[in-house]
Amino acid sequence: MSRSGAAVNSLLRSSRVSRSATFHVRCLATPSTSKPAFSQALADGPSLDDFIADSVQTALFWEHEHVRSPRLPSYLKTSIPKGASFSKIKKDLRGLNLHTVCEEARCPNIGDCWGGKPGETEEEGRNAATATIMLMGDTYLADGGAHHFAETIMKIKQKAPQILVEALTGDFGGSLPHVSIVAKSGLDVYAHNVETVEALTPFVRDRRATFRQSLSVLEHAKKEGVRITKTSIMLGVGEAEDQVMDTLRELRKVDVDVVTFGQYMRPTKRHMKVDRYVEPAEFDRWKQVAEDMGFLYVASGHWFAAVIRPASSTLKTYSEGRELRAEPEIWSRTRYLSPM
Repeated sequence: MSRSGAAVNSLLRSSRVSRSATFHVRCLATPSTSKPAFSQALADGPSLDDFIADSVQTALFWEHEHVRSPRLPSYLKTSIPKGASFSKIKKDLRGLNLHTVCEEARCPNIGDCWGGKPGETEEEGRNAATATIMLMGDTYLADGGAHHFAETIMKIKQKAPQILVEALTGDFGGSLPHVSIVAKSGLDVYAHNVETVEALTPFVRDRRATFRQSLSVLEHAKKEGVRITKTSIMLGVGEAEDQVMDTLRELRKVDVDVVTFGQYMRPTKRHMKVDRYVEPAEFDRWKQVAEDMGFLYVASGHWFAAVIRPASSTLKTYSEGRELRAEPEIWSRTRYLSPM
């Protein structure tokens, strides 16, 4: 037989085997249900409701009332900063390529601080001059910027020893040796903010900060010989009255001299909402309470934050070791500088 004939016979045998296999598969398969019968079976069977318990909530989301932030009271509205002094300071800062927390934090007091007069005479201005030093943001430095603080303070004191210098520092991650570096630099006021009451600290501050850690910073600065320690408390973040009282007691235990109360203001929509706007009478009451508890100096009001109006002639008198006496406050134009 030729090759072509053999190929034809092979194809015929394969075809017969394929038809035989298909026949046997069809005989063993379950008969399919007609389409109308299948549709009827689905209709008569259980529905989705039969698989859901009666107690399950039918709505996909809870319906709740939208809580709006309280409206800004009229007494908290400020005017646009302007004036020759304000413009000059702003121009000088740009020329020195310096950033200020006043601008970065959109401080509402910037018009008063930059636009005010340090004194009626040049001599008064020099006597009232103060400088506050702080670092904005995370320094990413091994020492948290402690040496930068110390060197800046020493330079200021060398150039103008009459200037009252305040350093507003972070907690240095709880590193007390770094606190010591700043405390021994010759500054007049060591400031570190507890910001809020202990119960709200995890929700208001950076998760790395704790209330007790802040207390240890203030206590250690005092032990290192700093004459004046200072802190700030924001109101309007959800604190209770008894919590504020407990905070003041804890601050007095570590011999904090100065405390300021201010209103929390929401810088942007990405930040925590304001819980409430504190009435002026409440700020007056907290000022009286803190003074009665023995704080050397208390500033309490909507715009009193720890980064504004840092010192008065009263504190200057105390820092120089003279007997404390009541004197009218003479606030200086204070510049908050941070190198780029």
